[in-house]
Amino acid sequence: MVRPSLRKEMAEWAVQYRSASIALACRAFSISETCYRYQPRLSDENKLNADWLVALTTAKKTWGFGLCFLHLHLRNVKGFGWNHKRVYRIYRELELKMRIKPRKRLQRERPEPLAVPETPNEVWSMDFMADQLTDGRSFRTLNVLDDFNREGLAIEVDFSLPSERVVRTLNQIIAWRGKPLAIRVNNGPECVNSRLQTWAEKAGIGLIYIQPGKPQQNAYVECYNWTVRTEWLGRYHFNKIEEVQEHATRWLWTYNNERPNMGIRGITPIQKLKAA
Repeated sequence: MVRPSLRKEMAEWAVQYRSASIALACRAFSISETCYRYQPRLSDENKLNADWLVALTTAKKTWGFGLCFLHLHLRNVKGFGWNHKRVYRIYRELELKMRIKPRKRLQRERPEPLAVPETPNEVWSMDFMADQLTDGRSFRTLNVLDDFNREGLAIEVDFSLPSERVVRTLNQIIAWRGKPLAIRVNNGPECVNSRLQTWAEKAGIGLIYIQPGKPQQNAYVECYNWTVRTEWLGRYHFNKIEEVQEHATRWLWTYNNERPNMGIRGITPIQKLKAA
């Protein structure tokens, strides 16, 4: 089916180059004379919309329309009040829609939703990730998240992250952010180590251990890990560990200050923290 905008262009061509009357051209291409004579009044604003859409899709290749464009980034972060239907129409005309290959998913029982903390520093989540440099050397990342506003508190990167290093990183976060009431962790060797347990007991911080084989019980940081993997860790090749740490620091600022989060109603973690 040909869109009305294209039928209007064909009618204008028939009038200009075939000397057809406007009434005849409109009947031939099934449009009204009102549609033919209509002149858009928001062409400059539409061009601005298109420029923003192209720029965002170029810079944020993993963001779809709902996350990157009107409802979240452009509306909540940048403050534009554009009508979402008009922006989506321009988005479709520019053919910017992400093409995601569907995956077959297994039917599983739906886990119980995690309780959402009511204040900052009520519960933090902590987890580890692993990857490799271009020379084959393995490195790890320690990701720490505040469950209240999904704010990334730290991404510590090194070839080895023993419990002593974990404690040092947590102390650095507490020095500027404050002490949490509890930290949710898995059953990895760094988390069940007596060094971390002794530190938590002295600091008055509870450790919430998830059940073995139940990562959905730590869903906030698992979702955060997926974002880390898809938006930068899995998209680049790193030659040195310093490059990984530098990229992690830059991305963490963008994540907290510019990237809308679907889990907190499409605002950024810093916006929710300020509102609280």
